[in-house]
Amino acid sequence: MKAHNFIQDTQVAAAMMNPLRIRILEELREPNSAAGLSRVLNMPRQQLNYHLKELEKNELIELVEERKKGNCTERVLRATSRSYMVVLNTAGADASAVQDKFSSAYLVAAASQLIQDVAALQTGAQRARKKLPTFTMQTEVRFSSPEQLQAFTEELARVISRLAVKYHTDKEPDGRAYQFHLFSHPVLKK
Repeated sequence: MKAHNFIQDTQVAAAMMNPLRIRILEELREPNSAAGLSRVLNMPRQQLNYHLKELEKNELIELVEERKKGNCTERVLRATSRSYMVVLNTAGADASAVQDKFSSAYLVAAASQLIQDVAALQTGAQRARKKLPTFTMQTEVRFSSPEQLQAFTEELARVISRLAVKYHTDKEPDGRAYQFHLFSHPVLKK
């Protein structure tokens, strides 16, 4: 079972965006049969089987094993991932089209593109059965004034620019290029 499944297809997203199907996916984190699941969900197997077929067709659940029980074959299923994230850019969010690089619109467009890129890279890595090397750093900084925030961002930009110049090379044809994104936003109050 994968840790995450990034859903980028509208048909697959539509297949799972049903409260009952989301509940089925939650229940199938542990393998179960249609008979066992119908008891847990308190619903007829025929109705449940319709939803299971749709989820399996869209690769949101998978067959774990088949068991013979008398004249019947019991299919044991499980979710393909522990969690699912729908990543659709139907509006075509493009950070380069946003004029104000300090606006929330730019941040959302850039973050959207980042998620789509990582989703595509992770899907490729999973198919190749390889790990996707990434780096994430999160921290919280409290500033006493807008001027301190401005000074911090200017110094941070200088440091990152200096590091990029120091380590970037065009001399290694087999070298791998990495993108670095730095986002900032006020802490969400709870």
